[in-house]
Amino acid sequence: MNNISRILPIGLAVAFSTAMHAQTPPPAATPAPAAPAAVPAPTTPPVAAAPSSTKSERMQGLAAVYSDKLDGRKTASGQVFRQQKLTAAHPTLPFGTKVKVTNTKNNKNVEVTINDRGPTQPDRVIDLSSAAAAKISIGKKAMAPVTLEVVGEPPARK
Repeated sequence: MNNISRILPIGLAVAFSTAMHAQTPPPAATPAPAAPAAVPAPTTPPVAAAPSSTKSERMQGLAAVYSDKLDGRKTASGQVFRQQKLTAAHPTLPFGTKVKVTNTKNNKNVEVTINDRGPTQPDRVIDLSSAAAAKISIGKKAMAPVTLEVVGEPPARK
């Protein structure tokens, strides 16, 4: 056998081996660890949340009028209830809180002071004195849809 016939099979083997290597993808490189994301510096200080005693959102529901039978009796705050005063009962607002009550049927509003607890019915949000109810055109034995908005905090205790 001449030298070329001996070299040819070796050359083909090397060429085939090189071609196979060229077609196989290189081993996957290990990815470099990702740099931690930069946290932007705050541009303004965070705003403090409103105190829990203040209901900054509007409340909606039905308003009803106190019974005349309660006139002259003590309220939950210890004050004597008077139908001619602009007062109201609310289940959770602190005593002394000023609330703007708006009758959504006619857009009339009145500012009342919370001095009692109630109402206990789930659809009602406030009970009004007769004087407060009259200012927003709610009859003595009627109910009306209202929105409530806190407009004043109770005075600080000494």
